Amino acid sequence: MGWLFISFTMMFVCALSGVTSCPPSDRAALLSFKNALNEPYLGIFDTWAGTDCCSGWYGVSCDPTTQRVADINLRGESEDPIFEKAGRTGYMTGTISPNICNLDHLTNLIVADWKGISGKIPKCITSISSLRIFDLIGNRISGDIPEDMGKLQRLTVLNLADNAISGKIPASLVGLSRLMHLDLSNNQISGEMPADFGKLGMLSRALLSRNQLSGSIPASISKMYRLADLDLSMNRISGLIPEQLGKMRVLSTLNLDSNSLSGHIPPALLSNSGVGILNLSRNSIEGNIPDVFGSNTYFMALDLSYNNLKGPIPKSLSSAKYIGHMDLSYNHLCGPIPMGSPFDHLEASSFMNNDCLCGNPLRTC
Repeated sequence: MGWLFISFTMMFVCALSGVTSCPPSDRAALLSFKNALNEPYLGIFDTWAGTDCCSGWYGVSCDPTTQRVADINLRGESEDPIFEKAGRTGYMTGTISPNICNLDHLTNLIVADWKGISGKIPKCITSISSLRIFDLIGNRISGDIPEDMGKLQRLTVLNLADNAISGKIPASLVGLSRLMHLDLSNNQISGEMPADFGKLGMLSRALLSRNQLSGSIPASISKMYRLADLDLSMNRISGLIPEQLGKMRVLSTLNLDSNSLSGHIPPALLSNSGVGILNLSRNSIEGNIPDVFGSNTYFMALDLSYNNLKGPIPKSLSSAKYIGHMDLSYNHLCGPIPMGSPFDHLEASSFMNNDCLCGNPLRTC
């Protein structure tokens, strides 16, 4: 009899929780979201019909237990058959409806690469506490990043790149303790980076290029022990390159080009065997190139061009394990170009417009 009671109890619980379609409130929120957008070519919203938004609605997924809407995944560039059949990428206009915030079980919100979606990020987006991925890349979103973005404590991916977002990086952003991927590149974001940016301890990629950021590089970044890719290029950042950046063990790509950085190159940045791509070009960096290269030096790309570097090219570069691309042009370097395998494949353009460099591939000394 015991097993009958247990079986009956389980059936009763399933009957209570086994909802067979999405709740009307979720369906209404999705339809409001749809009505604020216009997608004229692919007809993806034609599938958003019927009472059950968990079944057959393009880009919508639900929690199998609760039937609450969990994911919205709408990408304008996709290999989905609907795009291949149309023979084109997606295009959509309109705005992101605040009613999307009524989907309070949403974990992923991806509305990416539609090129024409405008308006602002709804401030209420920060009320969706379950949100883990928020991706609006490749649209025309404007306005500020919501000030209390830090409330989204489960967020792991924040991608707002390639829009027209302005204002400052919210101070609360550094409170996103689970954030692993941050891409704010190619916007109009201004002001200084938060001094405590290094609190983002789980972050592996910080992509902030092509904005209007000013001030100095926060020294706290050196505490981000998982950071592998830092791109602050094409901003208005000034001051010195923090010495501590060269001591980051995981950092492999550092792009600081096209800013107003000054001072000397930290020696540890060139001797760090983990850094494979380093671009410091188009700044106001001065002094000699540190002579700290060795047999563990492995650069896929090393660009120090368009600075105020002087003195000789370090002889220790000859002992480097590998240098794929190197550009030292448009500086004030002088003396013979070292011989050795790292230099054999480099063209004259890598050394042009210096004060008095000589040797292969330039004129003989």
